[in-house]
Amino acid sequence: MPWENHKLTDGQGIPGIAVGTWRLGKGERPINQVAQALAAGFTHIDTAQLYRNETEVGIAIRDSGLSRQDIFITTKYSRTDGLDIQTSIRNSLEYLDVSYVDLYLIHFPRAALPDIPTIWKEMEEIQSCGMARTIGVSNFDVEQLQILLASARIKPAVNQILLHPYVYEQQRPILEFAANHQIVIEAYSVLLPVTSLSGGPLDQPLLEIATKYAVNSDQILIAWAKSKGAVVVTTSSKRWRLEGYLRAGDLVLSEEDIARLDAAGAQGPPPTQARQPRHLRLDR
Repeated sequence: MPWENHKLTDGQGIPGIAVGTWRLGKGERPINQVAQALAAGFTHIDTAQLYRNETEVGIAIRDSGLSRQDIFITTKYSRTDGLDIQTSIRNSLEYLDVSYVDLYLIHFPRAALPDIPTIWKEMEEIQSCGMARTIGVSNFDVEQLQILLASARIKPAVNQILLHPYVYEQQRPILEFAANHQIVIEAYSVLLPVTSLSGGPLDQPLLEIATKYAVNSDQILIAWAKSKGAVVVTTSSKRWRLEGYLRAGDLVLSEEDIARLDAAGAQGPPPTQARQPRHLRLDR
């Protein structure tokens, strides 16, 4: 399954697909689902201070029997409970029961207080101290990235954003800016067109392209995101779906397939989704 590592600006590699833990909450559920993802073959786990399940993620990783260097851990500074970033990263490391995370992100721009340059300087210090091997951002637009880069000593290696065909045109400037500055894009909520936005222009082309390749529509969406050069962050409670997401790494969509999905997505989601859904608030 060719989910190759993406090379980051600092020389580190990031696995091309990750299992996300948003909405898993606390308790046995995240432990079981992270354990299942690791058993299925995922090696990249994405969590955040805001999700309040870093302890459970740490338990699943510890109990997996895998070596620390074989698992790529991402967490995020969400400014939860008003905690400063230095306290937050130390808490995250304690909860995850690790000495470092592979990737530490500013979860969203409103967590960058008092301002982006100041908080980014703190991020650079966190990397310099070895608490995070790589640093980046999430949900930053082009203007916010420009503000960051204007004073940065270390460029953000990653920007994790909402990405699926219905928002591709909206997000394209971010993708283009990232490509020009060697920032890797991570895509979350890639599967929303089939999980929450069905009944729209994408339904027919997704079905026909999936039939053509003898796979599921969700695998086509994951292959589409991969074709845009993105690291895919996804999840499922079902192991067979997780294994299908991993197999989607073998899918190479034709330029015609990709263009057809882009064009259908540009028509917008179904009318029942005309108002902005919660997932477009860019705070997950």
